[in-house]
Amino acid sequence: MNRRKFLANSAVAGAGVVAWLKSPTLSAAKSDPADDKDTVTVVQFSDSGQNLGPARVKKVHKTDAEWKQQLTPLQFEVTRKQGTERAFTGDTYNLHDKGLYRCICCGNALFSSDTKFDSGTGWPSFWAPIAKENVRKSVDMSLGMSRDEISCTECAAHLGHVFDDGPKPTYLRYCMNSASLKFVKHG
Repeated sequence: MNRRKFLANSAVAGAGVVAWLKSPTLSAAKSDPADDKDTVTVVQFSDSGQNLGPARVKKVHKTDAEWKQQLTPLQFEVTRKQGTERAFTGDTYNLHDKGLYRCICCGNALFSSDTKFDSGTGWPSFWAPIAKENVRKSVDMSLGMSRDEISCTECAAHLGHVFDDGPKPTYLRYCMNSASLKFVKHG
């Protein structure tokens, strides 16, 4: 095969590859949200607490500078730097109103007042999240111990930790930081 024939065949083959890559079947497969690593499934809730069902949503990604514009210094330290507010100082630890607790960073529904209880710890405590899909559990090895950290599925905000010393029916205590929560009162 001479050089001219080789180049001509290469051009035809290259055009075929480009046409194949742009084919509707392949494009549809590439845009399937279930395969997208930048989306997550959460269960959405209205502010009144009504379950609106599961939805595939984009993960929230922002720079530290963008988060600092949106959050107070304490909210930033707790949610973005895995900090902890001082016990008995948060605005929701002793709140007994009926409502919904949303992520302060992205608005994802996290907890209902129906599962809140007084743990005596000085932090808002819940025996279950509003939907297991809306929070993530990971291992936190800070402070020389192993704890189960809880974060928001949608934006990865640090919320607090979960312990196995809670009340029935789950025997769990989701010990959250008030600084990571936005309370929405049922109207």
